[in-house]
Parts: sequence; C-alpha cells; structure tokens
Amino acid sequence: MNPDKNRVAAIMNVDDGEEIAGMWVSPHIAGTGVYKMLAKKRKDNRYEWAHFVQRDNGVKDSVYRGDVESKEQLEQVLTLMNGLLSKIFGKEIKMQTAKYDTYVIGGGKGDGTIN
Repeated sequence: MNPDKNRVAAIMNVDDGEEIAGMWVSPHIAGTGVYKMLAKKRKDNRYEWAHFVQRDNGVKDSVYRGDVESKEQLEQVLTLMNGLLSKIFGKEIKMQTAKYDTYVIGGGKGDGTIN
C-alpha cells in the first residue's frame, strides 16, 4: 500500500512567517455538506483565503481562492459568502468561527503552533 496515494492535498498551507487568520464553517446542509472558509495572513501582510464545500464523503469541492489587503476586506468576503449561502439555503445557514486542526509535513497532527 502506498501511503502517499491516500494523502489529500491541503486546501491551504501556512508557511514560516505566516499566521492563521481564521476558519469559518457552516452548519451541515443535507445533501450538500458543509461550507468552509480558511484564511491566513501572509508575510506581505495581505490575507489569503479559500472558500469551499466539504461533501459528506469528505471530498472538498467548488474551491474559490483570493487575497485581500486587510482584515476588514477579509471580513467583507466572509459577509458576502454568508449572504450567498443564506440566500440559497435559508437565513440560518451562515459560516461561524470554528476550531481547526493543524498538520505538519508528513501528515502528522500539529500542536496548533506555526514555527
């Protein structure tokens, strides 16, 4: 068995000198899955984000990416994405701040710190 065959590519990597800016997750939507948005602050002080749906079978689908100049603009992106989710799935469907897991190179679970 090839262990690399089962490895899933990360939606976002946080490199040395970068920091996690946040993770937001929607409630589960029957037949669709869970919407997520990840963000990091890069070395150049811009914020990079990724928005996607994680299907019930674990597949990450419909990945959209972008970057903005400030935390305020990142919050605007989150507000826009939440507005679309609410319009499509109902008022109660909005992404909220969530806990996140970190992993180190090689696939092991990290301790939440970035070195």
